[in-house]
Amino acid sequence: MEGYLSVRRSLEAWLKGSDRVVILGVGSSLRRDDHIGVEVVRELEGKVPRKVDLIECDTVPENFIEPIVNLKPSHLLIIDAALLNRRPGSVMFVRPNRIKGIPVSTHTLPLSILLEYVSKQTGAKVAILAINPKDTGFGEDLTEELKEALQKVVTLLTDALSKA
Repeated sequence: MEGYLSVRRSLEAWLKGSDRVVILGVGSSLRRDDHIGVEVVRELEGKVPRKVDLIECDTVPENFIEPIVNLKPSHLLIIDAALLNRRPGSVMFVRPNRIKGIPVSTHTLPLSILLEYVSKQTGAKVAILAINPKDTGFGEDLTEELKEALQKVVTLLTDALSKA
């Protein structure tokens, strides 16, 4: 997976001192690899510390703004498919100042606005873990490349969260 070690270092540094982490899994179950964010969150169930809240948002993360704000996170991480112009399954850790340049999956409300709002309401550090899809056409299963990336991302996150 491209950038795995770099992403791991960035994620660990970003999570340092976290009190409450909210992770949103975003994506459409009808569009193959677009669903990667939700699949990661599902795989993380039972594998993360108690200070981590996992939320499956599907394609409407904006519907979860109030519950997120009520959780008062110190950190908010969105996991979503994004066209990174890299190999399928490649991962990028994207901070707020770079989000506008990353085309993430289609959502009613741009993720940059959601992150900005939650950050202003809670003071949380915010970021996106973007995963390059291979196929976002209609279908239900992840491609082989994204199934592989799924396991690597889950390991990356469980390791980073255990050190936070």
